[in-house]
Amino acid sequence: MAYLVINLFITAKTIDVRDDAVVIDGTGKTLTPGFIENHAHLMLMGPSLPTMESNTTWEDFAIHGTRMAEMYLMQGFTTVRDAGGANGGLRRAIDAGQIIGPRYYPSGAFLSTRGGHADFANYTAPVGEETNFSRLNMAQEVDSVAEVKKYARNNFRMGATQLKYMQSGGVVSAFDPWQLLAGSPEEVGAAVEVADTYGSYVMAHSYRKEAIIGALNAGVKSIEHGFMFDCEISELMEEKGAYITTNLTAFDPNLLEIPAVKNVASSLAKAKSASAAFKDYIPNMKKCPAPRGFQTDCVGSVDACNIQIAYEKKLNNDFFGPYESLKTLTSVGGEIATLSGDFMNPYPDAKLGVIEKGAYADILLLDGNPFEDFSVVGTGDQWFGADKRPDSPESIKLIMKDGVVYKNTL
Repeated sequence: MAYLVINLFITAKTIDVRDDAVVIDGTGKTLTPGFIENHAHLMLMGPSLPTMESNTTWEDFAIHGTRMAEMYLMQGFTTVRDAGGANGGLRRAIDAGQIIGPRYYPSGAFLSTRGGHADFANYTAPVGEETNFSRLNMAQEVDSVAEVKKYARNNFRMGATQLKYMQSGGVVSAFDPWQLLAGSPEEVGAAVEVADTYGSYVMAHSYRKEAIIGALNAGVKSIEHGFMFDCEISELMEEKGAYITTNLTAFDPNLLEIPAVKNVASSLAKAKSASAAFKDYIPNMKKCPAPRGFQTDCVGSVDACNIQIAYEKKLNNDFFGPYESLKTLTSVGGEIATLSGDFMNPYPDAKLGVIEKGAYADILLLDGNPFEDFSVVGTGDQWFGADKRPDSPESIKLIMKDGVVYKNTL
């Protein structure tokens, strides 16, 4: 069987090869769709939120985002959804061919209450004071229905393809317990209302069961993290046509040894509490599965995120096996991409995450069968303390996006 790629699309399955055609012989290799990352932060360079707030300029963020975009593509990700902190500029540069990167779905500024999970201001910052993050439209403080609507509209104006609302707290953030229920139902609903007017949707950072159910009932279509997922939530997700993306590194047995957790007393206490509360996620997802997209949620250096991505791939296979993991990496992400609708979706002309006639020509060739050896997708056996990874996994022999070959080591 041969696949013909014309311009950006897969156009035929059986062809007569012309004498002047470029033939890529994939004999013995496994052809898959390009991978899809559903929750990244390409602009957030670390090493900490206070550093980014006080000592980072727009040039620093832009250079980091450019390097992250290329890294993701060379790891086999031909599409990335950014879950907060990026506007439309990086996508425009990628799509114009000015820089190398994946298809890109930015969410604009995080929408967060005062003291919420995206309140990145310095501790002494007065209420309402402009911050580095707000000035660059990377995070905005929203404490009323009117403010939610204003900054949600501004996000779409600045190039967002969907919105991100921070409904729960976190572990390593400064002001918020992970149990936080941030934002009233009316405020979450206001974000959904604005997204609906643009034909798009809202993704919500939601940990607690009450937060997840509240988000779904407000019209949120993508639950981020969702660590207290259970069968009741699965049924509600099916009813609402919603998706979930979860960073499985949260269930890493060495989570409490991570420096950002171990070395900060408040974060360590929150991590211990969260780990106990989230223990049923994996068995619940196996018992009553919901459509789950791949996410890494890495904030930090390019090398650190490269390592975390590879480890996240491994954990997916460890917990759910190769079939579900490949779906998570490909077709489910393609479905999530369509949620941004006909108007806000920058790539509306074909399917993503599948190999079929008419789909976008985003293609990988793997040196082996992932159902027999999942490491061929580019996994890593270790997270913190791991050695620097190669710029691109040796086992990914071909990377094609938009019908353009970015890597070919066959």
